[in-house]
Amino acid sequence: QVQLVESGGGLVQPGGSLRLSCAASGTTGGVIAMGWYRQAPGKQRELVATITSGGSTNYVDSVKGRFTISRDNAKNQVYLRMNTLKPEDTAVYYCNARRLSGVTFYDYWGQGTQVTVSS
Repeated sequence: QVQLVESGGGLVQPGGSLRLSCAASGTTGGVIAMGWYRQAPGKQRELVATITSGGSTNYVDSVKGRFTISRDNAKNQVYLRMNTLKPEDTAVYYCNARRLSGVTFYDYWGQGTQVTVSS
């Protein structure tokens, strides 16, 4: 099992910045990628950004150039720096860890942290 705890959400004005953090604990060996997803009211959860253990990153088009994902493998933490925030970025943000055990992938989720972008 992998436990994930997010922090850093809050209320911010349009154009502002926030940094989300996610700390992983438990059976972190075999975690091949971590990422951030978000879910706005009435919408499906969507991928925001992912980063592999090797440092390769992937972003949804709507956040490219504004958000940056990074990780500290030694601390088992992943971060999401969000700049130039827009009202449409408002959502609950979830940390994800994908672990490979044998030939099976396991996905783990944090409890979520609310990000609200509003004036």
